[in-house]
Amino acid sequence: MTDRDYRKEYDEYHGTEEQKKRRAERNAARRAARKRGAVRKGDGKEVHHVNAPRKGSLDGTKTKVVPKSVNRRIQPKRGS
Repeated sequence: MTDRDYRKEYDEYHGTEEQKKRRAERNAARRAARKRGAVRKGDGKEVHHVNAPRKGSLDGTKTKVVPKSVNRRIQPKRGS
């Protein structure tokens, strides 16, 4: 097994403008849910974007707070 090159990963994927914008939208949705008192850091819950597009903006998508285990089950499989 080889070591992961995290710098390369960031440069090629996480550091792209599109991914930065999507991450900012996810963080904003979590902040909004936190203001409503629905979610706190480390509470095992996540913000689920209902019917979110696979590509493009998350603006205008409805959100709800669900347990992390539930959110991971309803997400589509990636790759393969």
